[in-house]
Amino acid sequence: MLLLLFFGSMAAQTKVGGVVYDQDGATVPFANVVFPGSYEGTITNDDGRFYLQSDKTYTQIEISFVGYKTKTIDLESRVKLDFNITIEDDEAQLDAVVVYAGKTSKKNNPAIDILRKIWENRRKNGLSQFDQYQYEKYEKLEFDLNTIDSAMINSSLFEGMEFIFDYADTSRTSGKTYLPIFINESLSTVYGDNNLDKEKENIKANKNSGFSDNQTLIALVKDLYTDIDIYDRYLKFFDKSFVSPIGRAGIDSYNYVLRDTAEVDGVRSFNIVYYPRRKGELTFKGDFWVADSTFAIKEINMQANKSANVNWVKDIYIEQEYQVLDDSLFLITRDFFQSDFALRKKEEARGVYGKRTTLFADYQFDKEKPENFYRRRVNDYDPETYNRSEEYWDENRLEKLDAEEKQIYTMLDTLKQNKKFKRLYNIGTILASGYYEVDNFDIGPVFSVFGFNDVEGLRIRGGGRTYFSANDLWRLEGYLAYGFRDDQFKYGLSGKYLLDKRSRLTIQAGNRRDIEQLAASLTNSNDVLGRSLASSALITTGNNGRLSSINLSTVNLSFEPLYNLEFRLGGSYRTIKTANSDFFSLDYLDDDGTINGQVNQSELGLTMTYTPGRKTSNYGVDRTIINSFQYPILYANYTRGLEGVLNSDFNYDKVQFYYEHPLQIGGFGRLRARVEAGKTFGKVPLALLNVVPGNQTLFNISGAFNTMNFYEFVTDEYVTLHLDHNFNGRIFSRIPGLQQLDLRELVGFKAVYGTISDENIAINRSNIDYLAPEDVYYEYSVGIGNIFRILRIDASFRGNYNSLPDARKFAITGSFGFSF
Repeated sequence: MLLLLFFGSMAAQTKVGGVVYDQDGATVPFANVVFPGSYEGTITNDDGRFYLQSDKTYTQIEISFVGYKTKTIDLESRVKLDFNITIEDDEAQLDAVVVYAGKTSKKNNPAIDILRKIWENRRKNGLSQFDQYQYEKYEKLEFDLNTIDSAMINSSLFEGMEFIFDYADTSRTSGKTYLPIFINESLSTVYGDNNLDKEKENIKANKNSGFSDNQTLIALVKDLYTDIDIYDRYLKFFDKSFVSPIGRAGIDSYNYVLRDTAEVDGVRSFNIVYYPRRKGELTFKGDFWVADSTFAIKEINMQANKSANVNWVKDIYIEQEYQVLDDSLFLITRDFFQSDFALRKKEEARGVYGKRTTLFADYQFDKEKPENFYRRRVNDYDPETYNRSEEYWDENRLEKLDAEEKQIYTMLDTLKQNKKFKRLYNIGTILASGYYEVDNFDIGPVFSVFGFNDVEGLRIRGGGRTYFSANDLWRLEGYLAYGFRDDQFKYGLSGKYLLDKRSRLTIQAGNRRDIEQLAASLTNSNDVLGRSLASSALITTGNNGRLSSINLSTVNLSFEPLYNLEFRLGGSYRTIKTANSDFFSLDYLDDDGTINGQVNQSELGLTMTYTPGRKTSNYGVDRTIINSFQYPILYANYTRGLEGVLNSDFNYDKVQFYYEHPLQIGGFGRLRARVEAGKTFGKVPLALLNVVPGNQTLFNISGAFNTMNFYEFVTDEYVTLHLDHNFNGRIFSRIPGLQQLDLRELVGFKAVYGTISDENIAINRSNIDYLAPEDVYYEYSVGIGNIFRILRIDASFRGNYNSLPDARKFAITGSFGFSF
């Protein structure tokens, strides 16, 4: 019976694919390919290629396009993926049809006239018509290995796991064989208020294949596929802004052709084909159907321009469907998003499909809720959400799983027990987290093992942390380091405990003895276990021996009264002295006339950090940030120096502030802006002043000046500005010869103004002459990013203060990183 069911289900499928040509041998893009007598069909891509799949059995396919004779082909088998089809010109049609090729006119173009009507009627369509709305949402995320062939199946990588290839299938959009490796489902209710401009999503259930308790993995996957509104000017995903073919910016980026008029689900609609005006830009190609009365989108499909400057993504395909309610209301009912991740963009390159299917149902309107209903709670973790029964899922799914999707759960449950898979999974965990798991203890971070500086020479470091689960209420961490040149051991030890989940009230304490580069940052957080520039910089320019030896002890309380708003109250005691007395001095004149080289200092501090838009996972004492560098940061700090407490040396007050904001400027790339300011009130020595951070390494350091040396400028009052803009290849994509390299243009500007008081100058007895940038110091940079898709190189130029001794007028810095 099982065999009969299996072969019966296989027989009830039709899969066809191939390429459509004209009589001259040129491929035909945007041709219609359908199963006759059905609504199942597709269009060829700009290479004339198509793939069409149905769960039903069909015996023919039909190919049609304006200006060509319709062609019907008999299917000799239910699966044939190598069709080469030639269609003939239809001279009768050609007499009456204008065939568009290349760039289309923006004037007297009926497609663009319809597009303008879409813009005019946008606010009359969809959810924006109502004060409040709510709906049910079902989301299914799947990842698949693609381009499965005999070479992959016989690869030594899968030795012992060959059974997984029994679960391979064929993509309905590309015709490639793929192997499902991950699936995640979620059910939620979405509430929104257009008057308050607020929206809230309550997740009711979540499950996935084998990683149900891994909230970080789930959050990272979901963050890849953010919801999009096709009416916006730009569609943002993969940290990029694609020009929407429906938005107002589309008219300058796309060619539009009115191809057909027909009824779609009983609504008379126009069919418009669009394709990019230029290569290399973040654009799509495809078509959409728009209702002729309301000018609301009925259906749309979008395939990303293959020459678009996006790393690690070979193809992007999006479909959206809208349902008509009450003859005029169009609401989205289905959203399909597929991406093909690969190291190379060649057709034969293997990779991973990422597929998201989102269904929407049970729309309700004008049910007002109080404003505090939309306020996000600091801790909204409910374990029951991740442990719903199969009966619950069967009753509440908006779309049943097909046989292949159900098998993913079975296959991965089996795979988790495989020894080789466990080893591969452990390697992936180490690369992702930086820690090696040993029972309830993690060894690492592995990326901090080696370092080098002029005081310690080669430095090695080893450490670890307790780890029972991602939601641990307490954690102990520590490390031990050794420098081969100074023959000294260093260490750090920290512990923290989450006292209250609702407010995230946390207590933390620690102690650290180590070598530190105090001039690396204006805003110090007194993080006991933070990696210092001294310990992590392997390559420097010039001498980096101006290092300090510190002994730091801290204790603090933190809490979040509102989501992403954190307050921290803490105290610290530290001793600071030079780590290299032959080269560097921190000496100062004491009140009794003696010269002292060590600072003993007690402090109380209150900090506020606000990070709107930050996404995190896990709900224990530690959380993982999902969308790093994609949200603004507002930071404010007040510190009080306590003279006499534990033999502390100085009384002073210090205030500091910075604001950093990433801005997506439409199709012109991303700008990151940072403003920083601070002032110290009172008499303090060099170790407690605000040293403008220079950069003597060969790596880009956020907040530092690349042409400035360590301790070149010293202040007790300062303000800085940092601007860094990435054009994402907008310029290079227009230059012949550079289009295929996917390089990205970078420009930057940095400036600082500062002063220092006479009394702070007077107590200086170090070997550093205080100089404050009272004439605004500035530098500017140009760079190239995305070299080999991982490397960025910047050339920085010093704008002034060039006559100072050892002034560096020019600096080359670089950085490595993986990004889309």
